[in-house]
Amino acid sequence: MPSLTDTTQRSATISVLVDNESGVLARVIGLFSGRGYNIDSLTVAPVDAAGRHSRINIVTSGTSMVIEQIKAQLDRLVPVHCVSDLTMEGPHVARELALVKVVGTGEQRVEAMRIADSFRARVVDTTLGSYVFELTGATDKIDAFIELMRDLGLSEVSRSGIAALARGTRVIQASPSLGR
Repeated sequence: MPSLTDTTQRSATISVLVDNESGVLARVIGLFSGRGYNIDSLTVAPVDAAGRHSRINIVTSGTSMVIEQIKAQLDRLVPVHCVSDLTMEGPHVARELALVKVVGTGEQRVEAMRIADSFRARVVDTTLGSYVFELTGATDKIDAFIELMRDLGLSEVSRSGIAALARGTRVIQASPSLGR
């Protein structure tokens, strides 16, 4: 049980399995905005062959008590089947995708390509004056790549948000016994 006096902030990656129906994402976002919780990253997509369930991955931060409140409130939403705090329940894999546009010429272009190569970023578009790089990986890796590109002509960034799964045999799935 979290301590009432613990003020240490932590980041949490929370996966929520929900019914894939209109309005569900709005209810989840409304829960966060109505209580003043911040969302650092949000992804959602259908996850089963029939398209009945979607997985929402949310990265947020707060004290342990706030994170517990968020999970409890998410679990009470009617279309929610399962809430899992991947950061606390064991090892997990979290990755995101970024598209990074760098505008420049001459040595800046050469240096941007050298750095992109060391980060295993792919060139997905090129013109005489720009590159668009595609990069996947952990948030820290993407942050570092973007920071290095700032002095080389960084002009635009688009990020997908975190996609995350528990490692090993642990699975987040809808329980067949749920009457929801």
